[in-house]
Amino acid sequence: MDLILKAFWFLIAIGILVPVHEWGHYRVARACGVKVLRFSIGFGRVLWSRVGRGGTEFAISSLPLGGYVRMLGMSDDPVAPHEREQAFSHRPVYQRAAILAAGPAANWLLAILLFAAVAWLGSEQPKALLGTPPGASLAERAGLHAGDWVRAVSSDGQQWDDVESLPDLQAAVARAQALGETLYLSVTDTRGRASRSLRLETERLAGRTAGPQLFNDIGLTPLAEPLIREVSPGGPGAAAGLLAGDRVLAIDGQAVPDASFLRDAIRRAHDGDQPRAMTWRVERAGQTVELAPTPRIVDDAGQRIARLEIGVGSPLERVSVSYGPVEGLWRGAQQSWDMASTTVRLIGRMLIGEASVKNLSGPLTIADYAGQSAQAGLAPFLDFLAKISMSLAVLNLLPLPMLDGGHLMYHLFEGLSGRPVSEWWQRQLQRAGALILMLMMALALSNDVARFAGWH
Repeated sequence: MDLILKAFWFLIAIGILVPVHEWGHYRVARACGVKVLRFSIGFGRVLWSRVGRGGTEFAISSLPLGGYVRMLGMSDDPVAPHEREQAFSHRPVYQRAAILAAGPAANWLLAILLFAAVAWLGSEQPKALLGTPPGASLAERAGLHAGDWVRAVSSDGQQWDDVESLPDLQAAVARAQALGETLYLSVTDTRGRASRSLRLETERLAGRTAGPQLFNDIGLTPLAEPLIREVSPGGPGAAAGLLAGDRVLAIDGQAVPDASFLRDAIRRAHDGDQPRAMTWRVERAGQTVELAPTPRIVDDAGQRIARLEIGVGSPLERVSVSYGPVEGLWRGAQQSWDMASTTVRLIGRMLIGEASVKNLSGPLTIADYAGQSAQAGLAPFLDFLAKISMSLAVLNLLPLPMLDGGHLMYHLFEGLSGRPVSEWWQRQLQRAGALILMLMMALALSNDVARFAGWH
C-alpha cells in the first residue's frame, strides 16, 4: 500500500510539472505564430485526444514519464507553401530560441511561486538549537557545544545569511558539503547571547554521499532531552528493562546532558565486534532506577555500531516561520537561484571527479520523496514540487542535443555564424546525446536501487 501511495504522489507530481514545462513551449510558440500540431502528456500510443484552438491536438499518451510539443516544421515532414510562415523552422532564430527556452523558464517560474507559497503558508519548524556533537565530528572540531543556537551562516565569513530554523541550517550544510566549501556559523547561547563565529570544515567531506554516516560525521544534531521515546519489543533495550518515558541521567557514571550525547554513547558501546555492557541510571516516575543494557552490534553504512533498538529524544523546540507577500516572493526567487547554481556547480564537480556520481537520483528516489512529503503535509509537498520543478529546469538547460539546452546551442551557433548546424552534425550529436542521457538514467536508477538495498 505504501508503494502504491508513493507511485500515486509521484504521478501527481509528474502530472503537474510536465504540463507546465510543455505549456511554456506551447504558449511562446503560439505567440510567435508557430502552428502547434500536438501537445502530449506522456510518450507512446495516444490514449485520449481532442483537437483544440488553432488545430492543436491535445493528447494523453501511454508512458506518463514526460511529454512533448510537436510543432510544424520541427521534423523532416514537408511544409506546405501556404503554411511556411507558421513553421518553426522558418521563424527567426531568436524566436526559435525563445520557444525552446520557454519550457525550462516555465518550470523555473513555477519553482519560484511554489517556494514563495511555502513561505507564505508558514510552518512550525525545529529551532536551530544543537545538541552535544558526536565525538570526532566536524561540529566537535569546530567547538560547538550542547545548547548552541545557530543564527546565521556564511560561505566566506563576511556575508551572512540568517538561519530561521533547523531545516535552513541543514540545507546550508548540505550545500557546502556537496560543493566542497567551508561553512561559517554564527552562534549564540539558547537565550541569544554571547555571539561567536565558528568554522565548520565541510570541505573535508567533499565527495561523500549523503547518508546517516555522513550526517553523524558532520555532527549537527538537534537539542533534545535524553528521554526514551519508544522501545522496540524483543530488542536489547527491552530486554534490559528500559521503558518509554524513562529519562537517562547517567551512563557509566557520566552525566547525560541531552539526547545527542545518549545516542553517541550507545553507538560507541562496543569493542570491535563485541558489545560492551553499560551501567545506566534512569529516572522513572520520580524514582531512580539502575539498569545494565547490553547493545547489539550491527553494520551501518560499512561501520560497526552498537544499538539498543530504542527511540530517544524529547520533541524539539519549534519556531513559527512565515513571510509576507513581497518577502516570500523574494525568498522563492532566492531559493530557486541558489538551487540552480548549486546543481550546476555540483554537476561540474561530478564531471571532474570532485563529487560523487552517487548524488544522482532517479525515479525511485523521487517517488519515495514524493510520498514522504505528501504525508508530511501541504507545505512539504509544495516544497518537494518546487525542488523537482527547479531540477527539471536545470536538467533541460544542459547542453545535451536531446534536451532543450542542446537545441539552444544549435541556435546560438546559427546566430553567431549565420548558418545552421548541418544535418550530418545534428545526427551525430543526437546519437551522442542519446547515449549520454541513457547512461545518466542508468546511473541514476542504479543509485536508486543501491540506496533502497542499503549499499550506499
